[in-house]
Amino acid sequence: MDKIKLKIRKREGVVFDGDVFAVSSTNDIGPFDILFNHSNFVAKIRDKITIHQDKNSKKDMEITTGIISAKENLVEVFLGI
Repeated sequence: MDKIKLKIRKREGVVFDGDVFAVSSTNDIGPFDILFNHSNFVAKIRDKITIHQDKNSKKDMEITTGIISAKENLVEVFLGI
């Protein structure tokens, strides 16, 4: 199973840093998913981030707002922006 590298940061420091199957969130257009080999992508996000450790395990993280960036199987999230 191909994984992506996910790093979630807020002003105080790193909240999550690891390899995951997928990342899901919501922007002004609606919900979206980022999987392995996703095209380059930047968006403002809100409400929550869902971290999919694998196809059967997920964890929701409630957020207010943030920025998500995906490039070459690295997904970075900056919270509180």
